[in-house]
Amino acid sequence: MRRVQRDQPALITTAHESADEEYDRRRKRYAIMMGIRAVCVLAAALTYRVSIWLALAFLVGGAVLPWCAVLIANDGPPRKRDTTGLFLRSTERALPPGKDDRTVEG
Repeated sequence: MRRVQRDQPALITTAHESADEEYDRRRKRYAIMMGIRAVCVLAAALTYRVSIWLALAFLVGGAVLPWCAVLIANDGPPRKRDTTGLFLRSTERALPPGKDDRTVEG
């Protein structure tokens, strides 16, 4: 296999995040969101005597946060578009008309 040599070296700032670091970041984000959910459920239990509307708001937050946390935890980085298999397409869709009215019989 032939290696492609670049004129410029790859910069560390353009390097992709490693899979382990990306997984740890997603796991940390999930844990934070689930901690906020626990706080919402506790706040709903503690505030229902003060205001039923506030308790319901905390309860809705406690119900929606797990769904959001799972979506965020399962969301990986965007995939890079592979342009190696693409070819250049012509904007012209048909052959240009001939100069005379001849047809080719097959």
